[in-house]
Amino acid sequence: MTATLFMINISFTLSLVGLAIYRTHLISALLCIENTALTLFLMFTALSTNLLSTTLMMTPIMLLTFAACEASTGLALMIATARTHGSDHLKTFNLLQC
Repeated sequence: MTATLFMINISFTLSLVGLAIYRTHLISALLCIENTALTLFLMFTALSTNLLSTTLMMTPIMLLTFAACEASTGLALMIATARTHGSDHLKTFNLLQC
């Protein structure tokens, strides 16, 4: 395993661990999810350049597009919940209440 792939794997693992541990604010959870999406983008880019496959060249661009849509949707949800609940603490959200 090369040093680049090792660092990408460590970054992916740390973002998943950060998502599991730091669950106090919604913005920190969204940042961990965004970091996961960006490391997946780097993994797919490295894979498509190493394999030199023309069918895999479009996958990183589509993943980056979905990550941008996910980020905008997450920020919109965070703004909406901050306006209705007064903060972005995950402990203040009651998921059973409509």
